[in-house]
Amino acid sequence: SGVHEDMKEKEYFVQREVLDEIRLDEVAQKGTWSVKPTLGERVKESLRCSGPRLKHILLSWIPVLGWLPRYSFRENAIGDLISGCSVGIMHLPQGMAYALLASLRPVFGLYTSLYPVLVYFIFGTSRHISIGTFAVISIMIGSVTERLAPDSNFIVNGTNGTEIVNLDERDAYRVQIACSLTVLAGIFQILLGVVRFGFVVTYLSEPLVRGYTTGSACHVCVSQLKYLFGVAPSRFTGPLSLIYTLVDLCKLLPQTKLPELVVSLVALSVLIVVKEVNACYRQKLPLPIPIELIVVTATIITHFCGLTDKYYIDVVGEIPSGLKAPRAPDATLFSKVLGDAFAVAIVGYAINISLGKTFALKHGYKVDSNQELVALGLSNTVGGFFQCYSVTSSLSRSLVQESTGGKTQVAGLISSIIVLITVLKIGSLFEDLPKAVLSTIVFVNLKGMFKQFMDVPSLWKTNKVDLLVWLVTFTSTILLNLDLGLAVSIGFSMLTVIFRTQLPHYSILGNVPGTDLYLDTEKYKEAKEIPGIKIFRSSTTIYYTNAEMYLEVLQEKSGIEIGKLLTAKKKQQAKQKRKQEKEKKKAKKEEKKQKKAVKHLPNGTFSLKESEINKRKVSEETNGQRQGNGVAANGLSKGRVNWAYQPDTTISESDSDTGCHGDDSITQVSHHSDEEKGKASGSGTHSIILDISTTSFVDSVTVKTLKNIFRDFGEVDLEIYLAGCQACVVEQLETAGFFSESIPKSRLFVTVHDAVLHILNKLGQKDFMLDMSCNTQM
Repeated sequence: SGVHEDMKEKEYFVQREVLDEIRLDEVAQKGTWSVKPTLGERVKESLRCSGPRLKHILLSWIPVLGWLPRYSFRENAIGDLISGCSVGIMHLPQGMAYALLASLRPVFGLYTSLYPVLVYFIFGTSRHISIGTFAVISIMIGSVTERLAPDSNFIVNGTNGTEIVNLDERDAYRVQIACSLTVLAGIFQILLGVVRFGFVVTYLSEPLVRGYTTGSACHVCVSQLKYLFGVAPSRFTGPLSLIYTLVDLCKLLPQTKLPELVVSLVALSVLIVVKEVNACYRQKLPLPIPIELIVVTATIITHFCGLTDKYYIDVVGEIPSGLKAPRAPDATLFSKVLGDAFAVAIVGYAINISLGKTFALKHGYKVDSNQELVALGLSNTVGGFFQCYSVTSSLSRSLVQESTGGKTQVAGLISSIIVLITVLKIGSLFEDLPKAVLSTIVFVNLKGMFKQFMDVPSLWKTNKVDLLVWLVTFTSTILLNLDLGLAVSIGFSMLTVIFRTQLPHYSILGNVPGTDLYLDTEKYKEAKEIPGIKIFRSSTTIYYTNAEMYLEVLQEKSGIEIGKLLTAKKKQQAKQKRKQEKEKKKAKKEEKKQKKAVKHLPNGTFSLKESEINKRKVSEETNGQRQGNGVAANGLSKGRVNWAYQPDTTISESDSDTGCHGDDSITQVSHHSDEEKGKASGSGTHSIILDISTTSFVDSVTVKTLKNIFRDFGEVDLEIYLAGCQACVVEQLETAGFFSESIPKSRLFVTVHDAVLHILNKLGQKDFMLDMSCNTQM
């Protein structure tokens, strides 16, 4: 009884009239009082200047003016100081290591960890992300610099007729390429942000970004193997370059420099062990152990043990002290790096915004996607003038910034000060740092990206289409390189969306007895089709790519083949026409015979005979007409009267009526058949309801398809109704001139249930209607 009482509490009762679109407009009082401003009014409003408006514009474009004056030293200062120092210490080794990925000298990695961070402090909206060098962006830059400035372009004749590479000239040109690409990527980001195009990143789905970054991590890994083994593989470009590089590295393994391999393995072991300790005791340690900085002190061992001279270990080399004056990028290079710049702009922003939104959601604040685009663009553009390469947020540094107590971008400001001090005063101390140590730092920081391989089993269980996107992105990135791989993966991701909308799930709906619910009859056992009514629904919007399929599946699911029915109807009409013409000819012949017979009669009997002939003629025509109606009625009734609607008593009564009342009953059947013409389809269906509640917009092809459905099905005497149409779609249909005398608005109903009740009421199915419109239970 307790369960029954709980169920009673969950019941609800609704009593209202059946609503079509016209009646809904009256009842709900549809109006236009929520008028949108016109384009002219919006332009006028945007150009209007006032104090509050100016303040709002300034705060939205320069966010630091909003939060810095309200900065709480008591709550935030200590946390920001600790996290700023921790991130600054990470910037030093990562900046130098990632510069090698970009095929630049390590000092340019330090510059990149300085200027862009200061710019983001002013214009950024995320409080926790750490802007600076990042492996994926660095390898993208490196692929461009090595393609446009290969070693082969800078070979000069050395002593004894040997050929050597002019490293200074090569590195200077590579810096120009990197700066030009960075400035152009920044301009793209600023332009997209100004026109409020931040949503463009939504086209890069999470599986795509994760698959791409995992593929990029493989490129990073392979590019650093040469430093680990101390070998110099050939430079490959274009598709499959990663495979060729790996093959070449394997061939060069016998030439491995053992001292560099030992340095690499020792550094790698220390880094992995201490990083795991940091992860395990994250809650207990006040600060993570700055192992990367400790490992970098290997420069002391290298310097005092003379490893460079003894074992020819490859080291960082000269790191000039002080800052360089800003320099305009080489604009002549823009045309050569246009595509790469756009790819860097999009990928950098995608990584940045996904990380920013993750932290914002965790800490309860909002990140402005358009402003982030502008902030990142300005960081790149300004940085490009100061010989920096493209930046984005780093996951490892951002996690350290957040976990060590960072609350605002003041932590970023402090980290950039640490980098500035290093560049100005102590940069030269890192000149003897082995490149193998920097490459191990890169390797260890790739751990998070390689963990993304665990997405594969997870996506296999949850969504196989997303898994396919991940795998195609990863494979194309590995095989086709970073730029072409990104283009292919975006194209494939778009195709999956198109195919999903182009191949939706179509279903015939049935009513759950005693409710107003209409569910897929193939999925729900209790959902029963209403006799004579087909309710058809598509799982997605009907538009030009799937409109034709919508019509085909409608015919297939409803069992009504329009083409055959129209052909059969035309044949029937032609047959009827021929029969009528024969009857007319026969009548004319009879008339001529009668006239001849009259001419041979005496004058006195003419008028009498004429009157009798006329009477007989009228009588014959009347009988013929009755017989024709009777035949037509009987013909129409075959396969037309859906006795599923009629109780057995009705059938017997109609049969007895036919037997007793003769001609009157035939007239009644004929009249009844005219009302239910739809039953001529042979399937017993007289009405079709199209549930278009899932349709969010209509294009010209959709409108044309719906018109054709109304016209063609109407020609075979089937009534078509629309249900569940959204208000915006109704407006689009009105604009497209969909409604007319043949398709009135009264054919459009608020819900499927309203349409069903209207049809049953129209057909006089009172008994069935009472069962349908009973109190709805939840």
